[in-house]
Amino acid sequence: MSPIGPIRPALRETRKRVYQTFTYREAVLRICCDRFEVVTAEIVRQRRILEEYIARHPAFRTALQPIDLRAEAPEIACRMAQAAERVGVGPMAAVAGAMAQRAAEAALAAGAEEAIVDNGGDLYLQAVEPVLVALGTGTATLAAQLALWVRPDETPLAICSSSGKMGHSMSLGRCDLATIVAKDAALADAAATQAANLVKTVADVDAALERILCIGGIDGVLIVQDDRVGLAGRLPQLTRTPR
Repeated sequence: MSPIGPIRPALRETRKRVYQTFTYREAVLRICCDRFEVVTAEIVRQRRILEEYIARHPAFRTALQPIDLRAEAPEIACRMAQAAERVGVGPMAAVAGAMAQRAAEAALAAGAEEAIVDNGGDLYLQAVEPVLVALGTGTATLAAQLALWVRPDETPLAICSSSGKMGHSMSLGRCDLATIVAKDAALADAAATQAANLVKTVADVDAALERILCIGGIDGVLIVQDDRVGLAGRLPQLTRTPR
Protein backbone atom coordinates (compact mmCIF):
# COMPACT_ATOMS: atom_id res chain seq x y z
CA MET A 1 0.00 0.00 0.00
CA SER A 2 1.10 3.54 -0.63
CA PRO A 3 0.19 6.94 0.82
CA ILE A 4 -1.20 9.67 -1.39
CA GLY A 5 2.18 11.31 -2.00
CA PRO A 6 3.31 9.30 -5.08
CA ILE A 7 -0.02 9.77 -6.87
CA ARG A 8 0.28 11.81 -10.05
CA PRO A 9 -0.84 15.47 -9.83
CA ALA A 10 -4.29 16.35 -11.16
CA LEU A 11 -4.87 16.00 -14.90
CA ARG A 12 -7.60 17.72 -16.89
CA GLU A 13 -9.48 16.54 -19.95
CA THR A 14 -8.85 18.46 -23.17
CA ARG A 15 -12.16 17.37 -24.69
CA LYS A 16 -15.16 19.28 -23.39
CA ARG A 17 -17.75 16.68 -22.53
CA VAL A 18 -21.36 17.30 -21.60
CA TYR A 19 -22.91 14.88 -19.12
CA GLN A 20 -26.65 14.49 -18.84
CA THR A 21 -28.49 13.02 -15.87
CA PHE A 22 -31.14 10.35 -16.23
CA THR A 23 -33.19 9.11 -13.28
CA TYR A 24 -35.23 5.93 -13.44
CA ARG A 25 -36.72 4.35 -10.34
CA GLU A 26 -33.92 4.48 -7.74
CA ALA A 27 -31.13 4.69 -10.33
CA VAL A 28 -29.42 7.99 -11.13
CA LEU A 29 -27.15 7.85 -14.18
CA ARG A 30 -24.67 10.34 -15.65
CA ILE A 31 -24.35 9.85 -19.37
CA CYS A 32 -22.05 11.35 -21.98
CA CYS A 33 -23.11 10.11 -25.39
CA ASP A 34 -24.53 11.55 -28.60
CA ARG A 35 -27.05 8.71 -28.55
CA PHE A 36 -28.48 9.71 -25.17
CA GLU A 37 -31.99 8.54 -26.05
CA VAL A 38 -30.67 5.12 -27.04
CA VAL A 39 -28.89 4.79 -23.69
CA THR A 40 -31.94 5.78 -21.65
CA ALA A 41 -34.32 3.63 -23.66
CA GLU A 42 -32.05 0.63 -23.17
CA ILE A 43 -31.88 1.23 -19.42
CA VAL A 44 -35.69 1.27 -19.25
CA ARG A 45 -35.99 -1.79 -21.49
CA GLN A 46 -33.44 -3.87 -19.61
CA ARG A 47 -34.94 -2.87 -16.28
CA ARG A 48 -38.37 -4.01 -17.45
CA ILE A 49 -36.96 -7.31 -18.70
CA LEU A 50 -35.16 -7.92 -15.41
CA GLU A 51 -38.18 -7.01 -13.29
CA GLU A 52 -40.37 -9.40 -15.27
CA TYR A 53 -37.87 -12.18 -14.59
CA ILE A 54 -37.65 -11.31 -10.88
CA ALA A 55 -41.45 -11.38 -10.62
CA ARG A 56 -41.28 -15.05 -11.65
CA HIS A 57 -38.12 -15.74 -9.64
CA PRO A 58 -38.15 -13.50 -6.50
CA ALA A 59 -35.10 -15.17 -4.95
CA PHE A 60 -32.96 -13.57 -7.65
CA ARG A 61 -33.47 -10.17 -6.00
CA THR A 62 -32.81 -11.22 -2.40
CA ALA A 63 -30.02 -13.80 -2.72
CA LEU A 64 -26.72 -12.85 -1.09
CA GLN A 65 -24.93 -15.82 -2.66
CA PRO A 66 -24.79 -17.11 -6.25
CA ILE A 67 -28.10 -18.55 -7.38
CA ASP A 68 -29.16 -20.92 -10.16
CA LEU A 69 -30.90 -19.37 -13.15
CA ARG A 70 -34.17 -20.55 -14.58
CA ALA A 71 -34.24 -21.74 -18.17
CA GLU A 72 -36.02 -18.60 -19.40
CA ALA A 73 -33.54 -16.18 -17.81
CA PRO A 74 -32.89 -13.12 -20.02
CA GLU A 75 -29.42 -12.03 -21.08
CA ILE A 76 -29.15 -9.31 -18.42
CA ALA A 77 -29.90 -11.82 -15.65
CA CYS A 78 -27.38 -14.26 -17.14
CA ARG A 79 -24.65 -11.63 -17.15
CA MET A 80 -25.38 -10.79 -13.52
CA ALA A 81 -25.57 -14.41 -12.39
CA GLN A 82 -22.35 -15.38 -14.16
CA ALA A 83 -20.50 -12.49 -12.51
CA ALA A 84 -21.97 -13.35 -9.12
CA GLU A 85 -20.90 -16.98 -9.49
CA ARG A 86 -17.29 -16.01 -10.20
CA VAL A 87 -17.12 -13.56 -7.29
CA GLY A 88 -19.26 -15.32 -4.67
CA VAL A 89 -22.01 -12.75 -4.13
CA GLY A 90 -25.69 -12.42 -4.97
CA PRO A 91 -26.60 -11.47 -8.55
CA MET A 92 -28.05 -8.06 -7.67
CA ALA A 93 -24.52 -7.00 -6.70
CA ALA A 94 -23.88 -6.84 -10.45
CA VAL A 95 -27.03 -5.03 -11.60
CA ALA A 96 -25.73 -1.47 -11.97
CA GLY A 97 -22.65 -2.49 -13.92
CA ALA A 98 -24.58 -4.87 -16.14
CA MET A 99 -27.12 -2.15 -16.97
CA ALA A 100 -24.41 0.43 -17.68
CA GLN A 101 -22.58 -1.86 -20.09
CA ARG A 102 -25.70 -3.00 -21.91
CA ALA A 103 -26.83 0.61 -22.39
CA ALA A 104 -23.42 1.74 -23.64
CA GLU A 105 -23.24 -1.21 -26.02
CA ALA A 106 -26.64 -0.30 -27.44
CA ALA A 107 -25.48 3.27 -28.10
CA LEU A 108 -22.27 2.11 -29.77
CA ALA A 109 -24.24 -0.31 -31.94
CA ALA A 110 -26.44 2.64 -32.96
CA GLY A 111 -23.39 4.56 -34.18
CA ALA A 112 -22.18 6.51 -31.14
CA GLU A 113 -18.51 7.50 -31.30
CA GLU A 114 -18.19 7.63 -27.51
CA ALA A 115 -20.33 6.21 -24.74
CA ILE A 116 -19.76 6.92 -21.06
CA VAL A 117 -22.45 5.55 -18.76
CA ASP A 118 -22.05 6.02 -15.00
CA ASN A 119 -24.73 4.16 -13.07
CA GLY A 120 -24.28 5.35 -9.50
CA GLY A 121 -20.52 4.82 -9.44
CA ASP A 122 -20.50 1.80 -11.73
CA LEU A 123 -19.21 2.96 -15.09
CA TYR A 124 -18.70 1.54 -18.55
CA LEU A 125 -17.01 3.59 -21.24
CA GLN A 126 -15.73 3.61 -24.79
CA ALA A 127 -13.76 6.79 -25.49
CA VAL A 128 -11.88 8.47 -28.34
CA GLU A 129 -9.97 10.88 -26.08
CA PRO A 130 -8.76 10.53 -22.45
CA VAL A 131 -11.38 10.48 -19.71
CA LEU A 132 -10.89 11.52 -16.09
CA VAL A 133 -12.97 9.26 -13.85
CA ALA A 134 -13.41 10.53 -10.29
CA LEU A 135 -13.69 7.64 -7.84
CA GLY A 136 -15.08 8.98 -4.56
CA THR A 137 -17.62 11.55 -3.45
CA GLY A 138 -17.55 14.44 -1.01
CA THR A 139 -14.48 16.54 -0.23
CA ALA A 140 -13.02 15.53 3.12
CA THR A 141 -11.83 11.97 2.47
CA LEU A 142 -8.81 10.57 0.67
CA ALA A 143 -11.13 8.58 -1.60
CA ALA A 144 -12.76 11.82 -2.78
CA GLN A 145 -9.39 13.10 -4.03
CA LEU A 146 -8.68 10.17 -6.34
CA ALA A 147 -9.37 9.68 -10.04
CA LEU A 148 -8.29 7.42 -12.89
CA TRP A 149 -6.95 8.85 -16.14
CA VAL A 150 -8.28 6.50 -18.83
CA ARG A 151 -6.65 6.51 -22.26
CA PRO A 152 -8.75 5.67 -25.33
CA ASP A 153 -6.66 2.56 -26.04
CA GLU A 154 -7.66 1.22 -22.60
CA THR A 155 -11.34 1.25 -23.56
CA PRO A 156 -13.86 -0.29 -23.67
CA LEU A 157 -13.50 -0.56 -19.93
CA ALA A 158 -15.56 -0.95 -16.79
CA ILE A 159 -14.67 0.94 -13.60
CA CYS A 160 -16.94 0.03 -10.70
CA SER A 161 -16.77 1.22 -7.11
CA SER A 162 -18.32 0.26 -3.79
CA SER A 163 -18.06 1.58 -0.25
CA GLY A 164 -19.18 0.65 3.22
CA LYS A 165 -19.45 4.35 4.08
CA MET A 166 -20.84 6.03 0.94
CA GLY A 167 -23.88 5.34 -1.19
CA HIS A 168 -27.09 3.40 -0.62
CA SER A 169 -25.99 -0.09 -1.67
CA MET A 170 -25.70 -2.75 1.01
CA SER A 171 -22.16 -3.51 2.20
CA LEU A 172 -20.96 -5.89 4.91
CA GLY A 173 -17.69 -4.00 5.43
CA ARG A 174 -16.46 -0.56 6.43
CA CYS A 175 -14.30 0.12 3.39
CA ASP A 176 -13.82 3.74 2.36
CA LEU A 177 -13.61 2.80 -1.31
CA ALA A 178 -13.10 -0.31 -3.42
CA THR A 179 -12.70 0.19 -7.17
CA ILE A 180 -12.39 -2.59 -9.73
CA VAL A 181 -11.23 -2.34 -13.33
CA ALA A 182 -12.29 -5.01 -15.84
CA LYS A 183 -13.68 -5.41 -19.33
CA ASP A 184 -16.95 -6.86 -17.98
CA ALA A 185 -18.96 -4.32 -15.96
CA ALA A 186 -21.16 -6.91 -14.26
CA LEU A 187 -18.02 -8.67 -13.02
CA ALA A 188 -16.40 -5.40 -11.92
CA ASP A 189 -19.54 -4.37 -10.04
CA ALA A 190 -19.85 -7.70 -8.24
CA ALA A 191 -16.14 -7.72 -7.37
CA ALA A 192 -16.30 -4.15 -6.03
CA THR A 193 -19.11 -5.23 -3.72
CA GLN A 194 -17.11 -8.21 -2.50
CA ALA A 195 -13.94 -6.15 -2.00
CA ALA A 196 -15.82 -3.61 0.10
CA ASN A 197 -17.38 -6.44 2.11
CA LEU A 198 -13.93 -7.81 2.97
CA VAL A 199 -12.44 -4.59 4.39
CA LYS A 200 -13.21 -3.28 7.85
CA THR A 201 -9.76 -1.95 8.81
CA VAL A 202 -6.43 -1.19 7.11
CA ALA A 203 -5.22 -4.63 8.18
CA ASP A 204 -7.75 -6.25 5.80
CA VAL A 205 -6.61 -4.46 2.64
CA ASP A 206 -3.75 -6.70 1.44
CA ALA A 207 -5.77 -9.90 1.77
CA ALA A 208 -8.71 -8.31 -0.03
CA LEU A 209 -6.49 -7.14 -2.89
CA GLU A 210 -5.04 -10.63 -3.32
CA ARG A 211 -8.40 -12.37 -3.17
CA ILE A 212 -10.11 -10.10 -5.69
CA LEU A 213 -7.21 -10.05 -8.16
CA CYS A 214 -7.31 -13.86 -8.27
CA ILE A 215 -10.77 -13.73 -9.88
CA GLY A 216 -10.54 -14.37 -13.60
CA GLY A 217 -11.32 -11.30 -15.68
CA ILE A 218 -10.30 -8.73 -13.06
CA ASP A 219 -7.62 -6.39 -14.41
CA GLY A 220 -6.97 -4.16 -11.40
CA VAL A 221 -8.04 -3.40 -7.85
CA LEU A 222 -7.83 -0.20 -5.81
CA ILE A 223 -8.81 -0.11 -2.13
CA VAL A 224 -8.78 2.99 0.07
CA GLN A 225 -8.98 2.67 3.84
CA ASP A 226 -8.28 5.61 6.14
CA ASP A 227 -5.12 7.32 4.78
CA ARG A 228 -3.85 4.34 2.79
CA VAL A 229 -4.25 3.31 -0.85
CA GLY A 230 -3.83 -0.33 -1.85
CA LEU A 231 -3.25 -1.20 -5.51
CA ALA A 232 -3.01 -4.51 -7.35
CA GLY A 233 -2.98 -5.54 -11.00
CA ARG A 234 -3.26 -3.18 -13.96
CA LEU A 235 -5.13 0.09 -13.59
CA PRO A 236 -5.29 3.32 -15.59
CA GLN A 237 -3.06 6.13 -14.29
CA LEU A 238 -4.02 7.09 -10.74
CA THR A 239 -4.25 10.84 -10.28
CA ARG A 240 -5.96 13.49 -8.17
CA THR A 241 -9.25 15.15 -8.96
CA PRO A 242 -8.88 18.77 -10.12
CA ARG A 243 -9.68 21.37 -7.49
